[in-house]
Amino acid sequence: MSISDEDKRALRYCLWDLIAAGFFAFFGAVYERFSHEVYSYCMIYAFAFPLLLGALPMLISVLRGSHKLPPLHIMLWHCGIAALTVGSAFQGALEIYGTTNRLTLFYPIIGITLCLAGLSGYVVSRDSGDEEDEE
Repeated sequence: MSISDEDKRALRYCLWDLIAAGFFAFFGAVYERFSHEVYSYCMIYAFAFPLLLGALPMLISVLRGSHKLPPLHIMLWHCGIAALTVGSAFQGALEIYGTTNRLTLFYPIIGITLCLAGLSGYVVSRDSGDEEDEE
């Protein structure tokens, strides 16, 4: 059984998402350890974005065999995940520090926009694939 290039690429993304989730889980644990018992849910759960939005969908797509997406749309999706993750960690650091910053509003907006752009590529490629199958 040989692994196709699309499988390898999807598994590579899954691995990087797992590494990012592990890093942010470790980073959050260390940051919380030295935060003088001040906690932030944004910091604690920053690892969930790459885990639930990155690794899990990629793993499911490999298992189902439905991961043949254009690389641009996968990159847009993962850039959105990165923006959401970094924004969550940054918001958590600010909450632990005891301050606010209005620029943190842009992280979820940019992250969601990039994720929607990547998702639209999935929908468009899926619709065009159905039309090709019917011909």
